[in-house]
Amino acid sequence: MKAHFILYVADQRRATSFYSTVLDMKPTLDVPGMTEFVLGDDAILGLMPTAGAERLLGLTVSETSSPRAELYLIVDSANEYHSRAISSGAREQSPLAVRDWGHRAAYSIDPDRNVLAFAEVI
Repeated sequence: MKAHFILYVADQRRATSFYSTVLDMKPTLDVPGMTEFVLGDDAILGLMPTAGAERLLGLTVSETSSPRAELYLIVDSANEYHSRAISSGAREQSPLAVRDWGHRAAYSIDPDRNVLAFAEVI
C-alpha cells in the first residue's frame, strides 16, 4: 500500500517552492493542480490548490486561522529541516525538544497553516 498525503494550499507555486527548499528535494510531479514529492517507498506528499480541491470535492474548504493538518516526518537531522522551514517562511511553534513518545521533535506552521513537525528517534 502506498499512502498519498495531500495538503490543500492557497498558492501552489509558493507551496512548491517552500517544500522543495525545506525537504531539500525537487517534486516528482509538478503540473497545474498538483505537486508531489516522494517521501519514501510508500509515501507521497501532494500539494493541491484549495480551489482545485473545492471543485473536485464539491465543497468549501474552511479558511479559518486554525491549523489545517499536520505533517510529521521522521528524519536524520530534525533541526536542519526545522531551520530550513523557519528560514523559508514557516512560523516556529515549538523548538526541537525531547518528547514523551521517544522522539526529539520541532514544530512549525507552514504558510498555509499546516503543522510541520520534524522528528528524530532517540
